[in-house]
Amino acid sequence: MSRSVAELPKVAGTCPEQLTAAIRRAVRSGGTWQETADRVVGAFGGRVPGPGLLSAAKLAGDPSGYQTHLVHAEPDGSFSIVVMVWLPGQQTPIHDHLTWCCTAVLQGTEYEEVYALRGDHLEVVQRNANPVGSVSGFAPPGDIHRVTNVGDSVAVSMHVYGTDITRVGSSVRRVYELPVR
Repeated sequence: MSRSVAELPKVAGTCPEQLTAAIRRAVRSGGTWQETADRVVGAFGGRVPGPGLLSAAKLAGDPSGYQTHLVHAEPDGSFSIVVMVWLPGQQTPIHDHLTWCCTAVLQGTEYEEVYALRGDHLEVVQRNANPVGSVSGFAPPGDIHRVTNVGDSVAVSMHVYGTDITRVGSSVRRVYELPVR
């Protein structure tokens, strides 16, 4: 699916410069995608911000689906940072990513199911309840998952992707519509 320039994300919030600088150092250290994801997780140490990176209007969420708000795109294209806002019950489709990803929960609890591709179906291999302050990272292959806000209030999370979202439009490589067993 191609997107027009008008549809690509624009910066809609802020990210603390100290955190952005720590992520930048982690990304520039090189290594495999998983090593980079692990270093970015470490960059969050003591730096998980609150949800106030976005305006109150953006933090209210949208009943039509979870919302993604770009807060930083590194000029060299090496990473982007987005903040996602989830109303109760909202979830992603089952998907994987173009590159490594790290997440930090800023408010609420996000529930994640991790899947393995087993020929003609998917199998749940891990379930995680990620409360405020949780930080995790992963890289393809093995990054098939779905995220849901199972709580009764708004959940907010920060996602760092090893690509420039303003150029590619989304971190999602593929959506899976296979049966889950």
